[in-house]
Amino acid sequence: MLLMFAFFQLAVVILLVLLGFFVFVNDPRSRANQTFGAFIAFLAFWTTKDLVFWNFNDAAFGAGWWAAASFVTALLLQFALVIFAWVFPENNRVPHERAAIFFAPGIVFIPAALLGYLWDSVEYVDGRFDISVAPLAYFFVGYVYFLFFYGFAVLIGKYRLYSGTQRAKQLGAIILALAITGLLKTLANLVLPYFDRYELLPYSSLFVIPGVLIYAYAITNFKLLSLQTALDQFRLFPITYKIAVSIAAVAVPSFFVFQVPIAWWAFRDGMTPFAWQKYLIFSIISALVPNLLLLLMIVRSVSRPLQRITLAAIEVTNGRYGAEADLRKSNDEIGLLASSFNEMSRKMAEDLERLRRMNEQLQRADRLAAMGTLATGVAHEVNNPLASISSLIQLIRSRKDNDPETLEDLDLVAAQIERIKRVTHDLTDFSRSRPPGRAFINVRDVVNSALQLANYDASFNRLEIQTSVPAELPQILADASQLQQVLLNLFLNARDAMPQGGMLEINAESSGNSVRISVADSGSGFDEHISRNAFDPFFTTKPAGKGTGLGLAVCYGIVTAHGGTIEIRSGASGGAEIVIELPIAQ
Repeated sequence: MLLMFAFFQLAVVILLVLLGFFVFVNDPRSRANQTFGAFIAFLAFWTTKDLVFWNFNDAAFGAGWWAAASFVTALLLQFALVIFAWVFPENNRVPHERAAIFFAPGIVFIPAALLGYLWDSVEYVDGRFDISVAPLAYFFVGYVYFLFFYGFAVLIGKYRLYSGTQRAKQLGAIILALAITGLLKTLANLVLPYFDRYELLPYSSLFVIPGVLIYAYAITNFKLLSLQTALDQFRLFPITYKIAVSIAAVAVPSFFVFQVPIAWWAFRDGMTPFAWQKYLIFSIISALVPNLLLLLMIVRSVSRPLQRITLAAIEVTNGRYGAEADLRKSNDEIGLLASSFNEMSRKMAEDLERLRRMNEQLQRADRLAAMGTLATGVAHEVNNPLASISSLIQLIRSRKDNDPETLEDLDLVAAQIERIKRVTHDLTDFSRSRPPGRAFINVRDVVNSALQLANYDASFNRLEIQTSVPAELPQILADASQLQQVLLNLFLNARDAMPQGGMLEINAESSGNSVRISVADSGSGFDEHISRNAFDPFFTTKPAGKGTGLGLAVCYGIVTAHGGTIEIRSGASGGAEIVIELPIAQ
């Protein structure tokens, strides 16, 4: 019977420690959870002292130490109760000045209990316990119950304040727990001992278990006893749980696998000095195995992942943006840290690339603005002399004495004048800032009209055209003539990139809140330098006299004026692909 009672109390101590650990780790920053952890620690100490005293009492030590520990622990439990009443459920700060006033008597009562001034005599002989308390003990008990009822009253006040809410349910459960615990403890520790009945005294530490369960049940969002809540906690499985489980998984089996057999082997012939020597030496040796195993588990679950995250962070610091920590996906704090770090590194790399593109676009827009101002003046100054030269050529042509060679030279000069006019016309178009005439248009109609114009060119007819432009594409708000100019320019550029003929693919699709149009050719393609500068004014890859380098710059200006984007990339067939995105009309 004695052995069963000892094991039952040991099980209660383990249960209390696990319960306190579970609630504390559930939210370590919560003052209510911190107070609960302290309360559980005092209660576990109370149960342990009862376990030792009532099951393994040594007459040489007497019963005074048990009485002193009981008085002090009872007071500390009430301190924890009052602090809990102050901080729960709002997670308030502890009012230190009020706490100093309320807890000041403890400065007298705790030393009095430790020095034995609360009893005249206490003894436990032949299974019979007896205590005769001193007058100071009555003041001590009165102070303990004052703290208890004060904390009880504070919680009742908060219960009324939060009536009808979830907090009220939590407070109601705690008040119930306090009432049950207070009633049972008073019966076992005061009422019956007052009549010299100590039968329930050894079990008094067990009477708080129902109250503790309700207490924990309340402060963990009123869900502690839900199986799903417990499973959710272990599904999240923070690193603290992992380490605790690792320690338990190593310590408990190693005790039965190593320590119990060693103790039996060492003391089978009696507890002699030589037996103790064998036990100590082999216990230390056997402890190395589980400790090394535990160290390996902690290194594997904590140190190695942190090392990989640190190395990845160093790579990012050195400029390798987008570097990631190579870790298996886990659901603890380190796994969350690694996942967040990898996401941060990826977003940083994407943001830097986006900033680089935006910077290029701003530089290009700045160059376009400067060239627009310059182009207006250049076109005006050039067109006036050209008009005069054209008039003189017409005058010379009208003479009847012109020989064929002179007429040929005049034709050549006229052709060059037309070329200059085309350049100034492009400059004028480039610099013109008139707002587009917006209307709801269908992309397929604009593509077809641009193709119809391009088909008047004999060289364009050599190309194999493939189009995939659905009629049911969402409408866009755009200037049809300007968008047609953009597409025609791209079609003719593709023609120039395939002088011997080739494939021209025109596709359009809806993508999110925009319509995407792509024009891809099977020409010779381009390098990074071309893709980076293709939209700059006067940049061209065509031979001298074949292009002005303003076509794509004009396209860029039109598309961006419509709130869209245009970019050049390598096509799937090895040539170039121009991709335009324009917002869908709302």
